[in-house]
Amino acid sequence: MISLSTKVEEVPKIGITYAKRLKKFGIKTVQDLLFYFPARYDDFSEIISIKEAKQRLGEVVCVQGQITEIESKHTFKNFVNLTQVVVRDDTGEINVIWFNQPYLAKYLKEDDFICLAGKISLGKSGVYFNSPAYERINEIGENEELTHTGRIVPVYSETKGITSRWLRYVIKPLLYRFSEQIQETLPKDIIKKYKFLPIQEAVWQLHFPDSFEHADAAKSRFSFEELFLIQLNVLKEKIKLMIKKAHACPMDADLMKNFTDSLPFQLTDSQKKCAFAILKDLEKTVPMSRLLEGDVGSGKTVVAAMAALNVVKCLPAQAGGHQVAFMAPTEILAKQHFKSVSEMLKNFNVKIGMLTGKDARIFDPSSPGSSGPAAEAFGVSKKSFLGDLENGQIDIAIGTHSLIQKGVEFKDLALVILDEQHRFGVEQRDHLIKNKKLVPHLLSMTATPIPRTLALTAYGDLDLSLIDEMPANRKKTKTIIVEPAQRKEAYTFIEKEVKEGKGVFVIFPKIESNASKLKEIIEKNGPISGSFVPQNYPSASLRTGNLSLSQLAINEVKALKEEYEKLSKEVFPDLRITMLHGKMKSPEKERIMLDFKKGEIDILLSTSVVEVGVDVPRATIMMIEGAERFGLSQLHQFRGRVGRSDMQSYCFLFTTDPSMLNRKRLKALVESNNGFELAEKDLEIRGPGSLYGTQQWGIPDMAMQGLSNIFLVEKTRAAAKEILEKDPELKNYPELKERLKQFQTKIHFE
Repeated sequence: MISLSTKVEEVPKIGITYAKRLKKFGIKTVQDLLFYFPARYDDFSEIISIKEAKQRLGEVVCVQGQITEIESKHTFKNFVNLTQVVVRDDTGEINVIWFNQPYLAKYLKEDDFICLAGKISLGKSGVYFNSPAYERINEIGENEELTHTGRIVPVYSETKGITSRWLRYVIKPLLYRFSEQIQETLPKDIIKKYKFLPIQEAVWQLHFPDSFEHADAAKSRFSFEELFLIQLNVLKEKIKLMIKKAHACPMDADLMKNFTDSLPFQLTDSQKKCAFAILKDLEKTVPMSRLLEGDVGSGKTVVAAMAALNVVKCLPAQAGGHQVAFMAPTEILAKQHFKSVSEMLKNFNVKIGMLTGKDARIFDPSSPGSSGPAAEAFGVSKKSFLGDLENGQIDIAIGTHSLIQKGVEFKDLALVILDEQHRFGVEQRDHLIKNKKLVPHLLSMTATPIPRTLALTAYGDLDLSLIDEMPANRKKTKTIIVEPAQRKEAYTFIEKEVKEGKGVFVIFPKIESNASKLKEIIEKNGPISGSFVPQNYPSASLRTGNLSLSQLAINEVKALKEEYEKLSKEVFPDLRITMLHGKMKSPEKERIMLDFKKGEIDILLSTSVVEVGVDVPRATIMMIEGAERFGLSQLHQFRGRVGRSDMQSYCFLFTTDPSMLNRKRLKALVESNNGFELAEKDLEIRGPGSLYGTQQWGIPDMAMQGLSNIFLVEKTRAAAKEILEKDPELKNYPELKERLKQFQTKIHFE
C-alpha cells in the first residue's frame, strides 16, 4: 500500500533508476517528491488561434489543433532526427518541428487533437513551431485540465534523466491521490493570523497554480513555514543551552586594565564595548553563545585574547585555572593566532600551546629563556602536548581541527573560541562541549559581514557583537576600477609602490564557475578537444586536449602559472613575483607567506581559494583580476588584506565585463568601506541564492528566497519565540514537532 512515507522506487512509473536520480535532489519518499517545488513557471494559459500565432514571430504562444500530417526522418547525414507535423484549426495550419525526438512519431498520430506551446520561428519553408511543448487533448476548445500546456506550467530544477515534463507527469497523479493526507504543520492561530492557504491547497497551487496570484500565496505560506522552522530550530537550541551550567568567570577589572595598558595601541570604543559584553557574559553560569563580527583588521583577536586571559586567570593559581580552546580553520591562521596571542600575553604567565596536523608547540613564559615573543616557542611531541593538555598544564590551546581529534582531552575547558566559525560543522563544535558537566562558553568570530536577515536565522541562537570601527591609525583604502585601457597606468603605479618597499597581493579568480558549465558541456557533447578558453580567464588560453572534470584543479594551477609568466616576464620583469596555490603543501605556503611578510617577495599571486589571512602590514596594494567574478563581500574581504598599517593602501579592481550589474556591484565597493553595508548591498544585488548558496548553507529554496525580506524574517522569529515561550517542547503541536524533526535532518548552517 503506497503512502506519503513510501520510498519513491516503490511508486509505479518511477522505479530504481529514476529513484537514484531523484536522490540527487534529496527526494527519497512520496512526501519528499510532493514537496519538491518548481523553480519557476511558464505562462501558457492564453490559447490563441493558429492564424494569430503565425503573426507573433519570435514569441512563445499556445494553440490547439488537429494533426493532419506527421513524418519522421533523418537529415544531415543521419546525425539529426527530424519529426515534422502539420496542425490545423478553423483559422489555418502550421508546421511543427522537433529535433532528435523520434519517439514522437509513435506517440502522436494523424487526426489526434493536440495542444502546443512554444516559440514561433521563421525558416526557409515559412513560419513554424520550433520544438514546442505538446500534449494530446480530447477536443479543440474542450474545457479539460491540462498538465504541460494551456495553463501556468511548473518548471523544476532538473538533472540528467530528470526533466520537468517527467516530474509533472509523476507528481500530478500523486497530488490527486495523497494531497489530502498531508498533515497541516503550522498552528491554526498562525494560519488564521496571517491568512495563509491550508497546506493541502498550498501544495497544489505551488505545483499547478490556478493563477500567479495563487502561486504567490502558496510561496508566501511556504517561505514563512521554512523560515519559521529554522527559527524554531535555532531558538530551541538556545533554550536547550540556557538550562545548562557553565563556569562563572568573574571579570578582573585590574587584570583587564593591565592587559590593555600593555598593548602598543589603544583599543577602539567598539572593541571596548564588545569586550565588556563578552566579559559580562562570562560571569554568568549560563553558557555564553556569542558571535563577534568585525571587518578584517578590526581587532577581533585582541578582544578574544582579553576573554581568554580573564578565563584562565579567574581562579587562584593553586586551583589550577580554567582552560581555553582557540580553533582556526587553517594551519596558517592557527600559527598566526599562536604567535599574536603569545605576544599579547607574554607578560601574564600564560602557557599557550599550538596543535596542528603535523606540529605541536608550547610557549611558556615561565620557562628559562622564554621571556620574548612566540618565535621562542619550542616544539614538543604530540604525546607530551596531549598529556600537558589533559593535566591542565596548558592554559590556552590554539589549533585547527586537530583539537577535536580522538585522544584530545582538556582538564577544565571553560571557553571555546572559534575563528570563522561558519567553516566548522555543528558536530565538530559539539565535540568540544559534549559529555561535560559544565558546558564551556562559546565565542565565535567572523570577518564575513553578515546581513541582518541571515544573522536572525542561521545565527539566531547566537548573541551578536559588532566591531564596527577600525583602529585609529588606519587610512581608508582607496578602491579603483581599472578599465582595460588603464592597465599600463596602474602597472606603473604598482611598480613605483614596490620600489618603495611595499608589497602587492594579486588575486586571480579560480575556475569555479566552469565546473558546472564544463559538466553540462561534457554530458551533452562528450570530452572537449582543442583549445578551451574559460570565461574566468579572458587573457589565458588553456590548451587542454581532452578536458575532464578531474583536470579542473590542474587547469586552475596551469592558468595561475600562465598569469605568473605574464606578470613576471612581460609586466614586472624586474620584480620578485611568487605564486601561491591550493596544491602546495602547508610548509611551502607558510615559507612563501613569511618571505612575503619579510619583504623578500614583492608580488604574491594567488587564487581566491588560498588563505591569505596572514597579517602583512607592508602590503599596500590588492590587485584583483576578473573582479566581476566575485561577490561584494568577498571583494571586501580581499581588500581587507591591505590597509593594515598607517600607510595609504589601494585596491585595484581589474575588470573585463562592462555589464551594468557588475558595474553596480563594483561601484558600491568603491563608494563604501563598511563591510556591513556591503553585505546588505550584495544581498540586494545578487539575491540570497547566489550570495549564500543553497547547498553551502543547507537552507531550502523557499527559505532562501525569504532571506531577502527582513520583515518576513522578523515575523517568523517573533512567531517562533511566542510558541516556544508557551510550549518549549511543542507538546501541544505534535505535527509541527514531527515536521521540525524531519527538517532538522536536512538543514545545516555551514
